[in-house]
Amino acid sequence: MKRFAMLLGLAAAGILAGCQTQPGGPPGPPPPPVAGNESFSDQDFAWSTQAGGSSVDGLLTYQGGPGHFTCKDVVLIPRTAWSRRRMIILYGSDSQAAVSAAEVRTRTPSAPSGNYSQYVKHATCDAADHFSFGGLPNGGWFVITVATPVAGGDGVAVMRHVETRGGVTRVALN
Repeated sequence: MKRFAMLLGLAAAGILAGCQTQPGGPPGPPPPPVAGNESFSDQDFAWSTQAGGSSVDGLLTYQGGPGHFTCKDVVLIPRTAWSRRRMIILYGSDSQAAVSAAEVRTRTPSAPSGNYSQYVKHATCDAADHFSFGGLPNGGWFVITVATPVAGGDGVAVMRHVETRGGVTRVALN
């Protein structure tokens, strides 16, 4: 439950590759400036509430150091101009990244705020670090989880952009 609260906090307050910071390593470079003034709009997210025939089937494969990493909770966020800008601020990328969860939290204050939690979908990783989302409409999504070292320590927020276009979209979070 504690991991879920942390993941939801990262997603709701600032969402969890250009930066590729390793846990415990030096901080990565600040994210690049983001052009434009995209503001949150429920209308931009509305497409993601429709039922569809697409699904995302994923697996955490992150290996950022010695030892095994595992995941518990995964979020799926619709890709809009607003959420894309947020990913660039927090991760330095809108395609894929692995950044220490602590660093993502430090970047959160500069991320734009908005009430998008109603559009965020949730899944749980199984014992083999597999997760899935079904009944999705076609479109762009950000898949995010916190890869936690089994031996303990700070987690790594892993993000990847995926596109659903009917059928199953497979994704490895690495």
